[in-house]
Amino acid sequence: MKILLRTFCFLALSTLSVRAAEKLNVLFIASDDLRNDLGCYGDKVVKTPNLDRLAKRGLVFDRAYCQQALCNPSRASLMTGRRLDALRLWDLPMHFRDTTPDAVTLPQHFKNNGYFTQNIGKVFHNWIHEVQGDPISWSVPAVMHFASHAMDKAEVTGELPPNSAKDPKCECRDVPDEAYFDGRVASLAVKALGDLKTKDQPFFLAVGFWKPHSPFNAPKRYWDLYNRDEVPMPKNPDWPQDAPRVAWHDSREILGGGSKARTLSPEAVREIRHGYLANISYMDAQIGRVLDELDRQQLTDKTIIVFWSDHGYHLGEQTLWAKTSNFELDARVPLIIAQPEGKTVGQRTLALTELMDLYPTLSELCKLPAPPKVDGVSLTPILADVSASVHPAVLTQHPRPAYYDREPTKSPKQMGYSIRTAKYRYTEWRDWKTGETTATELYDHEADPDETRNISLDQDAMPVAKEHAKLLQEMNPLVKPGWTPALP
Repeated sequence: MKILLRTFCFLALSTLSVRAAEKLNVLFIASDDLRNDLGCYGDKVVKTPNLDRLAKRGLVFDRAYCQQALCNPSRASLMTGRRLDALRLWDLPMHFRDTTPDAVTLPQHFKNNGYFTQNIGKVFHNWIHEVQGDPISWSVPAVMHFASHAMDKAEVTGELPPNSAKDPKCECRDVPDEAYFDGRVASLAVKALGDLKTKDQPFFLAVGFWKPHSPFNAPKRYWDLYNRDEVPMPKNPDWPQDAPRVAWHDSREILGGGSKARTLSPEAVREIRHGYLANISYMDAQIGRVLDELDRQQLTDKTIIVFWSDHGYHLGEQTLWAKTSNFELDARVPLIIAQPEGKTVGQRTLALTELMDLYPTLSELCKLPAPPKVDGVSLTPILADVSASVHPAVLTQHPRPAYYDREPTKSPKQMGYSIRTAKYRYTEWRDWKTGETTATELYDHEADPDETRNISLDQDAMPVAKEHAKLLQEMNPLVKPGWTPALP
């Protein structure tokens, strides 16, 4: 009997030891241009039942921010864990390997530590570059990751149903989900999960959805989820009072640039906003398909699920459309981290967070060695306690011109550095050559959450502005020596 008991105990301990040694998988879900104020995760403005249920599985970060409101810089920063001034990258054409060839990316770090890494859809930047994505990061070649958004046109068998939308940025056709990119991305991800279940190694599966980025061309069933007359118009459509004009951009993604720029009618504004909501619900349905398959394959209790967007988006607020500003609507992003048996399941946190924090966070959660040369910090304290804090402030930046790569000089004229603290957003605009601060912005988010008035010129706000200027300098020591805030 004693021998049998010892054998049983040995086997039980061995089983526990094997389970303890098992690595968690990572399902890394990306969205494109998804802002974080339209009511994802339970509000009634936008219908996202699948993100809502994911939120109930994990922790929702209500104050997560990107490093730049533009696809390529944001994703390069997230995937390397580095600040943009360290990467020397602030535009669309520059590949991070051109400036930092020895960078070890987030999936590459997992791959180097025994994980099978796979990319389906848009994860790195999706076009222009000679290097398509980042092949060294993946165990197998990436798919559906390299194209322009303009190529996302409906593909069907037989005659193409008519388009009932009117605005050139919108398309409403009665077609299947797989007519567009995201439906096909979801189908490939579903198949991949079945294949990964059979592999004898943990996986890092990145699934990058192309929506809600324009064009606003979700299948008709998703447009039908919303009554056009009930789609809200921008509540703060005017330029912020006393804001410097350098903070503005021409909204060329939606309005067109130069002499071809257009003015939107109220009907067009409402249709575009309707289309944006439809795109979100379409993407949400595809996320649901992937989450369902993860459950069906019985992988959910072995997998960390992360959902994020590369940056936010303007829909007519502050006179702006699309991205490329330092305002809250562009800088703030949705972020959910769902762990198996996490301590903060179903909760929300107001802790300030940066997208580049995901790299060290996932490395720690999966018990990998600390990643080399990252500027982000681990969010594990917040995942254990929603009241914890890891940042006094978070940094977003953007150059001017917004798309300076189109300028003959191939360099910005100014750089805007913006920090968000619990109560304020403070921004400095600096001359690229001299480092001189040419303009400042300060918004009180308790009194003015929509950033309708720049108070940096107010006498009673000067101490706050000076305090934030000092904090900005401490956070971003890579700026030229001698750069000091020139406050009014």
